[in-house]
Amino acid sequence: MVMTTFRCAKALQLTLAVIKPDAVAHPLILEALHQKILENKFIIVKSKDIVWQRQDSERFYAEHKGRFFYQRLVEFMSSGPMRAYILAREEAISQWRELMGPTKVFRARYVAPSTIRARFGLTDTRNTTHGSDSEESALREIAFFFPEFSAEEWMERAEPAFRAGPVEYDQDRRVHTLPGAALTGHKMQEPPQETDPQH
Repeated sequence: MVMTTFRCAKALQLTLAVIKPDAVAHPLILEALHQKILENKFIIVKSKDIVWQRQDSERFYAEHKGRFFYQRLVEFMSSGPMRAYILAREEAISQWRELMGPTKVFRARYVAPSTIRARFGLTDTRNTTHGSDSEESALREIAFFFPEFSAEEWMERAEPAFRAGPVEYDQDRRVHTLPGAALTGHKMQEPPQETDPQH
C-alpha cells in the first residue's frame, strides 16, 4: 500500500477511461499509461481488464451507426483485451481528455506532442485511449462498463472522504482505497480484477 493525500477544494468528478486493444497488446505501453494516470493525480476508483464481443462494441457505439468509421471502430474495439478505469479528481473529464490529446493522431503529434495519443497512437481508430466527453456521457459509459457501480452512491458516501484523504494505493489491485474502506459503505475492497468476457 502507498499512502497519499488528495486535498481538493472542489468536489471530485468521475470519468471513464479506457485503454484500447492497441495499447493493452503492449505491456510496457499499458504500464506507462497506468503510471501516467497515477502521476497526474487521478484517483483510480475501479479498474478491470475486459474483452468485448462484437455485440458489446455495437451497443457502446450505437450512436455512431451509419457513420463511415463505425464498422472499423466496432471491429477494432472487439479485437482484443482492454482495460477500463473509473477515475476521479477535480475536473476529471477535461483533465483526462487533455492528457489523451486530440482524437486524430496526426493532429495530436502536431499540436500536443506530449499527450498520450501523440506518443502512443497509431491511427485515428487505434489511438490508444478513450475518455468520456461530458458528465452525462461519463455516467452512461461508467454504467456500461461497470454496471455494478453506483456513481450516485459513490459521490454521496465515498467522495467526501476521498477528497479529504488520506488515500491508499493498492498496487496489487490497481485501485485507490480509503484506510478502513468498509466505513465508506461502498464496495471499495473487492477481489483482484479478472478478465471479463462480458460486462
